[in-house]
Amino acid sequence: AQLTPSGRGKRPAGDAAPVDVSAHDAPRSPEEKRRAMSWAQRLKRVFSIDVTACVHCGGTVRIVASIEEPTAIRAILAHFEKHGAREEAHYRPAARAPPVQAA
Repeated sequence: AQLTPSGRGKRPAGDAAPVDVSAHDAPRSPEEKRRAMSWAQRLKRVFSIDVTACVHCGGTVRIVASIEEPTAIRAILAHFEKHGAREEAHYRPAARAPPVQAA
């Protein structure tokens, strides 16, 4: 079987080089499967936490970044503590009554 990479718009369609996928047909060992798992899949499998689903509406969450540097994490959490962002993150204004129509 041949697989042609899409390139995601980085090059003209005629320049795509075919890739041999026969190596991908071979069964993978459990170790290879573990390495291929994303961190989101690992969290879901081990802790039953689905980080790709919104806890409020159930919609799909787009992961923008994964911050792993301890100093950056401390700086972000210190900023949240200072400005109270944790409490305000889910703030919604109170519902209003429908507008009154003039007679």
